[in-house]
Amino acid sequence: MTTSLQDGQSAAGRAAARDSPLAAQVCGAAQGRGDARDLVPAPWLHARALLPPPDGTRGCAADRRKKKDLDVLEMPSIPNPFPELCCSPFTSVLSAGLFPKANSRKKQVIKVYSEDETSRALEVPSDITARDVCQLLILKNHYIDDHSWTLFEHLPHIGLERTIEDHELVIEVLSNWGMEEENKLYFRKNYAKYEFFKNPMYFFPEHMVSFATETNGEISPTQILQIFLSSSTYPEIHGFLHAKEQGKKSWKKIYFLLRRSGLYFSTKGTSKEPRHLQFFSEFGNSDIYVSLAGKKKHGAPTNYGFCFKPNKAGGPRDLKMLCAEEEQSRTCWVTAIRLLKYGMQLYQNYMHPYQGRSGCSSQSISPMRSISENSLVAMDFSGQKSRVIENPTEALSVAVEEGLAWRKKGCLRLGTHGSPTASSQSCATNMAIHRSQPWFHHKISREEAQRLIIQQGLVDGVFLVRDSQSNPKTFVLSMSHGQKIKHFQIIPVEDDGEMFHTLDDGHTRFTDLIQLVEFYQLNKGVLPCKLKHYCARIAL
Repeated sequence: MTTSLQDGQSAAGRAAARDSPLAAQVCGAAQGRGDARDLVPAPWLHARALLPPPDGTRGCAADRRKKKDLDVLEMPSIPNPFPELCCSPFTSVLSAGLFPKANSRKKQVIKVYSEDETSRALEVPSDITARDVCQLLILKNHYIDDHSWTLFEHLPHIGLERTIEDHELVIEVLSNWGMEEENKLYFRKNYAKYEFFKNPMYFFPEHMVSFATETNGEISPTQILQIFLSSSTYPEIHGFLHAKEQGKKSWKKIYFLLRRSGLYFSTKGTSKEPRHLQFFSEFGNSDIYVSLAGKKKHGAPTNYGFCFKPNKAGGPRDLKMLCAEEEQSRTCWVTAIRLLKYGMQLYQNYMHPYQGRSGCSSQSISPMRSISENSLVAMDFSGQKSRVIENPTEALSVAVEEGLAWRKKGCLRLGTHGSPTASSQSCATNMAIHRSQPWFHHKISREEAQRLIIQQGLVDGVFLVRDSQSNPKTFVLSMSHGQKIKHFQIIPVEDDGEMFHTLDDGHTRFTDLIQLVEFYQLNKGVLPCKLKHYCARIAL
């Protein structure tokens, strides 16, 4: 086999050398080195030299082969653009270097849960932000976007949860999860996410805030925020916290001091001298979480716990647990840490909620209207032929008239102006009409109501209505005001055979709970503030 190959190669080389000096040089160079790889057409020549022509056609075939080989060898020498192909025949031709680079914007499937534990799977790119995921779910479910929709990271095995900031990459958050952990992403409203930009006086009590440099006169809450966002100065958040000792189950009450460089604690009372301060935790490579069941999970002295957790996956021993005396104190610590960690990025998220990296969000989308509302037009069906009402003033007047007509029909349906025989039917309807409202929560406990309100933000006016556990015939209005949750009993009163609901011992009466809620959404009345945001459990 080797002899035939060399003879064929020599014959082809001699035949080519007689007619082309260039071919002689190429062939001679290849024979001198003994390397056929430097001669690109050599494999073709070898194959043709080894195949004997059929009988009777040996001469014609040889002439055609000779002419074709000469044409090939007379072509100018061109550098081989694919040197990796001229390798050992045992090497795979489809090597990884021949393929174009894969698109760096890979996609991944994530699962997002709602408060009623329904879930939805989404295929998202690797650079999608938390705000983009929220916007995607808002569009898919036709929700109204009031900038309060938030993505939460829930860690059930250690009872922790945190708000994923709008600018954070969701895939990076998921990459820090352990394979054995059953962590979840939750999608719900958080009215307090940026409330400190609107009402900073509720988030930074005077007794918890001081300044490293002397200041002239009193500083307003707005100026405190400006100091937080500035890189040259910083306020100090200080106060007592319960800290869990490392590797132990016991908790110790210590005086803490929060600065831009990290969180410190004092070894001698409330002293702020550098020799008495010891470093506790930094927040550059850690995230701040809120404890959901501190007493049960970690034996905390109160339910107002929070902790520092490293960004990378770690066990419970890596957690630095803290516990405040009240909700306002915990909110102040957590808010200050968020501001010191992210700074101006939080303010940009608040001012420009639609700036995303993946392009899912668009400023052309109306922030306060859903997709279904954008497709609605005012119509008039009073005549024989329907028509579109193009005049905005006429459309508004028609809407008001229809609202009044609906209210009158509702009053007649409830029997408020009907005959005494319809009182029993109206009472049954009156007791059931509110059950379809999103703010009504049937038979939940006081603790569950407080948990729902805290989850959706301790903002003035966040509320829900529930059944009373102590009196089955009454209802309870639970609402947030001044970083605290207050409960008001809704008492039924009877007058002339008709049932009413009241919050002020009968001075203001309502035929049903819908009227009561609508009234206190417009009027403060006996409440500390108007009802503003209702807590609702959504489904995905």
